[in-house]
Amino acid sequence: MHAFRAAVEAHDFDAVEALLADDVVFSSPVVFRPYHGKATTTAILRAVERVFEDFRYERVIGEAGGRDHALVFGARVGDREIGGCDFLRLDDDGRIAEFTVMVRPLSGALALQAAMAEEFERIAEEAGKP
Repeated sequence: MHAFRAAVEAHDFDAVEALLADDVVFSSPVVFRPYHGKATTTAILRAVERVFEDFRYERVIGEAGGRDHALVFGARVGDREIGGCDFLRLDDDGRIAEFTVMVRPLSGALALQAAMAEEFERIAEEAGKP
């Protein structure tokens, strides 16, 4: 999943969007119901970039030609350090079909939830939703 990692690290969200399946399912660490679709997922990822500080991928777990990958990351939200993992599952075309994020500790997850709540209107606007 080096193309995804490279796109995120380059802040190239057009490239990130191109790697997503049209019907991608995004599962947030702080929202119960998953989000559906490329436009919504891209808007969420752009918001995460605005919220996270000092974001860095620390390692990638998964076979080079495999369908399942885990990208371990670290970041900060305000004064809270966060550790987390992006779990990606590729479809038959090699696009990201499932994207699940987990973060820890709870205080970091709560800081992330609060920061993302402030981004909600912009996410909806960028995703083309009223």
